[in-house]
Amino acid sequence: MNPLIDVPALDRLIRRRAPVVLLDARWRLAGPPGIESYREGHLPGAVFVDLDGEVTGPPGPAGRHPLPAARDFEAAMRRAGVSSDRLVVVYDDADSTAAARVWWSLRYFGHDRVRVLDGGYRAWTEAGRPVTTEEPDAKPGDFLAAPGGLPVLDAEGAAELARGGVLLDARSAERYRGEQEPVDPVAGHIPGACSAPTSGNVGVDGRFLPPGLLRERFGQLGATDAADVGAYCGSGVTAAHEILALNLAGIPAALYVGSWSNWVADPANPVATGPG
Repeated sequence: MNPLIDVPALDRLIRRRAPVVLLDARWRLAGPPGIESYREGHLPGAVFVDLDGEVTGPPGPAGRHPLPAARDFEAAMRRAGVSSDRLVVVYDDADSTAAARVWWSLRYFGHDRVRVLDGGYRAWTEAGRPVTTEEPDAKPGDFLAAPGGLPVLDAEGAAELARGGVLLDARSAERYRGEQEPVDPVAGHIPGACSAPTSGNVGVDGRFLPPGLLRERFGQLGATDAADVGAYCGSGVTAAHEILALNLAGIPAALYVGSWSNWVADPANPVATGPG
């Protein structure tokens, strides 16, 4: 299944009352909470899911946005109406950063019918599609969370991949080089990793680049379907966006969920700075 869906296709599904679950995943690292945006207006029938409180686990040594316990994720998705046999469409404001982490999480926990609204809420409203402030009474779903649907990396695996494969750093180039670090206590990157900011995966409208351009972009970094590829970021959110872009390009890749926030929690892990 194509992991993306565009506005016209989603609008057709909604108009025909197709069995689709809409998840509003709007979120910003520095706030305000996404629920505020949701209450100001959202797609008809959409249910808000909290990336911090429902999609990821509590912050700690495993990272700022670690994997949640399967039973917790399952319960959160069931509350939102997710069932294993129903299509799920996730959206955020525009660039799919938060939506991609929900997409990845559902896929990791075994749901194989998940799509991201390309261009998000902004694309929907710019196309003149309706929004509402009415919060639906979601019928509980029957989703069963079965971990392992997508590959993951731990710190050891990320280090090994940086040496023998292709490990992409999805953060900004400034954070990769160690010139600034607004969130984590140590600046820099995993030695051997390549800088590949997620901003390069989308256009100015927040929509993903065509698959051919994404393949070209990643190919220049050595990431192809013939290589072992992984991605990390600060806490495994924007790196999920990288995984989605790689998926569009036809390149399988593993996510280092703990990412930089987990890497620097162990002072024995080496840190590199500079352009490479």
